[in-house]
Amino acid sequence: MTVLQAIIIAVVEGITEFLPVSSTAHMRFANPVVGVEPNAFVDMFEIVIQLAAILSVVTIYRKKFFDFTKMRFYYKLVVAVVPALIAGYFLKHYIDAALNNLLFIAIVMIAGGFVLLVVDRFFREGSVTHEEEISYPKAFTIGCFQVLSILFPGLSRSAATIIGGMSQKLTRSVAAEFSFFLAVPTMFAASAKSFMDVYKDHRDVLMGQNFLTLAIGGVVAYVVAMIAVKAFIGYLQQNGFKMFGWYRVVFGSIVLLLVLSGFPHR
Repeated sequence: MTVLQAIIIAVVEGITEFLPVSSTAHMRFANPVVGVEPNAFVDMFEIVIQLAAILSVVTIYRKKFFDFTKMRFYYKLVVAVVPALIAGYFLKHYIDAALNNLLFIAIVMIAGGFVLLVVDRFFREGSVTHEEEISYPKAFTIGCFQVLSILFPGLSRSAATIIGGMSQKLTRSVAAEFSFFLAVPTMFAASAKSFMDVYKDHRDVLMGQNFLTLAIGGVVAYVVAMIAVKAFIGYLQQNGFKMFGWYRVVFGSIVLLLVLSGFPHR
């Protein structure tokens, strides 16, 4: 992976991480478009720049995220992240196979788009307007929704957890914020696991130029995501999911047709 390729993929990640359109699907499709070949470093790069993008939330919401006078907030995040940790540990081989199946990802993209359209039409604005009102059972349920994005790459972690939050009567904005916060421990765990796997099996990729490429990609994803998340929250409060649902259907259909036509060529 060249530095230019890393920047392009990082921009894609930064824009799509917090939108309910699946950053994974966009990166997996962008890779062959810009000529990135799959390998151990690329797999690690994708996870680490997701973490970098998610750290923009820590910056934007730093007063709330680092308010140690409200420890229940952190306990709720721990409760919510447990289902994903369990699923990630026991289903790693399935997840790796699904992530490399563009046909499967495209189908999930399309199906997820129709789900968003249904949610936007039939889910009423919730009554939980503050994070303090989220109970532990609600947090755990939202965490279970996050597992769906692990089982079905292309569904979107953001979409799954926001929908999970709305199913628990959270308002759109509160559901989105909790989704963002939940992403922090989730991606820290995923990044740590990826680093350990690469160090164990492909230690040679953790050298020289790759570290520079990783650092540049992380910075780009962080900056772009900071811009995107502010825009997303404002848009979501005013307009809901309809645009994202139709975008997923159109984008997923294009990817599906390309895959069925033989792209990417191997």
